[in-house]
Amino acid sequence: MELAGATMLGRTADDGVMGLAGITKVNAVRKLHDEIVAWASTRAVAVHVPVDSPSGNYPLATRLKAKGARVVNLVAPQLWAWAPWRIKKVRAVSDVLLCLLPFEEKWFRDRGVRAKYVGHPVLSRPLDLEKMAEMRSNLAPGGPRIVILPGSRSGEVRRNARLLADVFSLIQGRHRAARAVVAASSEANAKLFRDLMGGRVPPAMNVVNAAGDHALEGAIEWSELALAVSGTVTLDCTRQAKPLIGVYRTSWIEKVLAKVVIRAPHLLLPNIIAGEEIVPEFVPYSGGAGPIAETALNLLGDGRQLARMRDDLRKVAATFEGRDPARAAAAVIARAASGEGLSNAQLDQIAG
Repeated sequence: MELAGATMLGRTADDGVMGLAGITKVNAVRKLHDEIVAWASTRAVAVHVPVDSPSGNYPLATRLKAKGARVVNLVAPQLWAWAPWRIKKVRAVSDVLLCLLPFEEKWFRDRGVRAKYVGHPVLSRPLDLEKMAEMRSNLAPGGPRIVILPGSRSGEVRRNARLLADVFSLIQGRHRAARAVVAASSEANAKLFRDLMGGRVPPAMNVVNAAGDHALEGAIEWSELALAVSGTVTLDCTRQAKPLIGVYRTSWIEKVLAKVVIRAPHLLLPNIIAGEEIVPEFVPYSGGAGPIAETALNLLGDGRQLARMRDDLRKVAATFEGRDPARAAAAVIARAASGEGLSNAQLDQIAG
């Protein structure tokens, strides 16, 4: 947004946090909210567009809505997974909810929220095959080839790095020619991964900063199997129909709590969209590397299973075809700024 000309009043998402760790950012976020409200007090804000993060964004949206701004939320909160009782808050704070997943529009509309499915930015942009081939050419030969996707937040990297490295070590114990690329989301997370290895990254494991142009796509394309920390990156794998295993390490206490709180049968995005488990998921997971490595080895040794997973992932990706989320969201935001109606029927006309 800054590159596109937006004026930045502050930054809250350079390294997002989840769960109890988020408490440490509360005061900083509140201070920024106060600064934004003070800024808005001298300007007529037509539309406020909170992006994701309901716990951080909804208090600010409530304050700006009271000043006359229309609120167009981009990215629906996953209430269908864990907190359907919070729907009253969404109805109160949102004039429109823009959804990234196909089933969310109906779920929220059925509960009295004006909502529109616009598509997902990861699955809506075309692949640059030439750039991907160029990136792949810089990666080591060998096989099986494993891409490790350790998460975009530093907390995710801390939780999962050692587990994922141990899984690869077990795979390499069975396949001496195995190679891994750790595709970190930033140089800071690449350094963190190396530090968590005690500075002793195995020679067969290459840690790279995949934040550059097409670096992530190239690393995924190079691989035969992805070990991915649960999150949006699983859709990057889906986009390329790349077989994967989803992982998210927690303590056993957190795992028990998650089983109590979370109502969705699946927690990995490809499985949620498919409505069935098409990808193995160890989410949440408090065990060791053995079961994950065994699942990986079984997949790598079963061509039919890999082919079936690729077909299933292609079907998931196909549900997003023909969507341009940026254009659809821009059309809705422009309509909101004009003060015109935003009923569900009107949203269908505006955003298709």
